[in-house]
Amino acid sequence: MRESVHHVEHVMGTVFSFDIRSPRTPEITVALAQAVAWLHRVDRVFSTYRADSQVSRLARGEIVLGECDPEVAEVLAMCEETERDTGGAFSAAPAGRLDPSGLVKGWAIERASTILHDAGARDHCVNGGGDVQARGEAAPGEPWRIGLADPADPGALVAVVAGTDLAVATSGTAERGHHIVDPRTGRPAAALASLTLVGRHLTEVDALATAAFVMGGAARDWASARPGVEAFAIGCDRTRWWTPGFERLALLPTG
Repeated sequence: MRESVHHVEHVMGTVFSFDIRSPRTPEITVALAQAVAWLHRVDRVFSTYRADSQVSRLARGEIVLGECDPEVAEVLAMCEETERDTGGAFSAAPAGRLDPSGLVKGWAIERASTILHDAGARDHCVNGGGDVQARGEAAPGEPWRIGLADPADPGALVAVVAGTDLAVATSGTAERGHHIVDPRTGRPAAALASLTLVGRHLTEVDALATAAFVMGGAARDWASARPGVEAFAIGCDRTRWWTPGFERLALLPTG
């Protein structure tokens, strides 16, 4: 049986868990510390809840983009690209104020995963508030299995995602109600209870899950036409739908 390394970190207003299934080495121990430090740095730079973060200061006009860390320009450029790709369903200023949070968490998790992978942790899973980047296998010949919570009963599962080298992101109402704003209307998106996207890179699927949730019913055709991602959604009326490749990616509905 593989030795497992587990670590839990409270940062960015949520809980991050690291589950490393590769043999523990000094390099992996160092990389785990670097990945945790990276998440805290992202919080210091991008948090909209910290008045002293670079994003908060940029939003208030106290500094300009050129005075920020290079990652701020990198993230905002990705936000602009996602806004174009989604016809405005995603925005770095969804309520009229700079807030790239819809992309930042997935990007931060994927970067933390890369730090681990590059240090030799080929088999690991990083979970940040339910958004997951998994690499390699959970055990020899065994995929990672990631449960999708029921938005009406977070203790129950509505589906299980099974696979290797995959990213899973969910947007929904379970924890904070209808808090995701449609930047095209300025009003909360209210057609869906939850929407999960599965792909390869969490930076992409986290931002696109936010956009697809905003799209509501239109997200089904949009996600079906989007290469490299599959979707599973639950409407506010408890109806469920998924994209054609859902079952091929071993997304297994349980109810």
